[in-house]
Amino acid sequence: MTYVFGPVPSRRLGLSLGIDLVPAKTCSYDCLYCQVGRTTSSTLEPGEFCRVSDVIAELGHKLERVTPDVITLSGSGEPTLHARIDQIIDLIKEMTDRRIALLTNGSLLWREDVRERVSGAHVIMPTLSSVFEETFQTIHRPHPDLRLQTVIGGIKELRKSYRGQLYLEVIFLAGINDSEKEVAGLRQAIREISPDRVQLNTVVRPPADEKALSLDRKRLEDIKSFFGEVAEIIVGSPSTQKAVRGAPSADLILDMAKRRPVRVQDVASALNEPVQEVEDLMKGLLIKGALSKHEHGGDIYYMCRS
Repeated sequence: MTYVFGPVPSRRLGLSLGIDLVPAKTCSYDCLYCQVGRTTSSTLEPGEFCRVSDVIAELGHKLERVTPDVITLSGSGEPTLHARIDQIIDLIKEMTDRRIALLTNGSLLWREDVRERVSGAHVIMPTLSSVFEETFQTIHRPHPDLRLQTVIGGIKELRKSYRGQLYLEVIFLAGINDSEKEVAGLRQAIREISPDRVQLNTVVRPPADEKALSLDRKRLEDIKSFFGEVAEIIVGSPSTQKAVRGAPSADLILDMAKRRPVRVQDVASALNEPVQEVEDLMKGLLIKGALSKHEHGGDIYYMCRS
């Protein structure tokens, strides 16, 4: 298994080198909008899904070639399910001065042991997309033992003890959680949690379920104004900073496309290479069957078949 992927251009963090700590698709949620696909292993119980030494060794090799803006614990499932994530965070800090960001659905933060294990990350980015149980169940299709108030309570407890930056992500789906009632409820919860930032997002890549529809920019702007200065819209262009030394290769492109759909311009931006050169190489990989092509929102996305 390959644990380290990217760099990938992140709308939130710049050029992100990802670390995947759980098998695809091991998660506590089965979100409508997930770009990785449907959950195949639903669980709330942390485990050691991969050896810490293997992850760190692979990261060391990757950092010889890559200079990311941030190292992100994310990937093909819920990263807080890894029972030794605290050890991984500590060892990353010994290797590099890059910031460590944790992208989490927030579903396990009600557990004190999980909150303690993730406290070493520089930035924690949990998701909260509704304060109503029915909507929560519709969007996230969580593990049957999980309830929304438990999730919200866990995020609040993290805010009390955590010394790093807390960015709360709100993912809006048209016709599901974008009503005045939904938005007003979220604003009240945000005030109670008091995150450093609120990042407004919507569907931009092919989702797991076709019912996950993107919210238009005008509505996002209205919600941003309603939430106030703490809110920002993160739907936009990826970073264009140089990350990888050397010419583009099929391996690098496939590495990027393993965890999420990518556009030609995403790959060209991350590799700092001409769009035409990258496009030709990706077309070759498509012809060979290594990549598959999907259209979403007027853009063409490529995914790794293996």
